[in-house]
Amino acid sequence: MPQLDTSTWFTTILSMLLTLFILMQLKFTNHSLFSQPQPTTTKKPKHSTPWETKWTKIYLPHSLYLQ
Repeated sequence: MPQLDTSTWFTTILSMLLTLFILMQLKFTNHSLFSQPQPTTTKKPKHSTPWETKWTKIYLPHSLYLQ
């Protein structure tokens, strides 16, 4: 059974890591960082419903027996 030749492994792994590093650096340079967010005012929309100005009470059928 022949022996496995591992003499080129170091060069192969080192070149692979270098290539991955360069590719990742190129990928990161294409992305821009987040800019400073501009403050925005959020306004709650006013809903016009007829029961907003009135007092309402909900009578549950089971609550009538608890009196």
